[in-house]
Amino acid sequence: MSFDTPPPPPLGPELDFLRLLWRIDHALQRRSKRMARELGPTGPQRLVLRLVGRFPGLPPGELAELLHLDPGTLSGILKRLESAGWLRRRPDPRDRRRALLGLTPKGRELDTGDRATIEDAVRRTLAEVSARDLATTRALLERLARELEPSESPRTVE
Repeated sequence: MSFDTPPPPPLGPELDFLRLLWRIDHALQRRSKRMARELGPTGPQRLVLRLVGRFPGLPPGELAELLHLDPGTLSGILKRLESAGWLRRRPDPRDRRRALLGLTPKGRELDTGDRATIEDAVRRTLAEVSARDLATTRALLERLARELEPSESPRTVE
């Protein structure tokens, strides 16, 4: 016997699309919590570790730009990663006021393509779609991100 719930009524393209985005956001949050229990870092923390692993010596400000994060938000993530022993900061030899980020040996152990991670789910999903579909989806999401980001002059609805 199946207890499938009937699909929701059509809500229109905007609300249906928002429902899907929120479903993805909720799934990302759940997977992130599971990753923290099973692997140690949360999804956002692991993304930081993976990027620092790809770009050793990256300054925090450039990492914040790469992640589209406010530097203050990133600062908290970096502190937690340092406290866990996964990340280290060292002074920039050219400018002692700046820090450069690197992984510790413990952090390098996490910089792998583990299963049960968010990026593994993304990797499997991307392997199943065509390059054309991926390009179209990426363009749509980039456009939506630009629309949602703060701008110099707010758009008005007429």
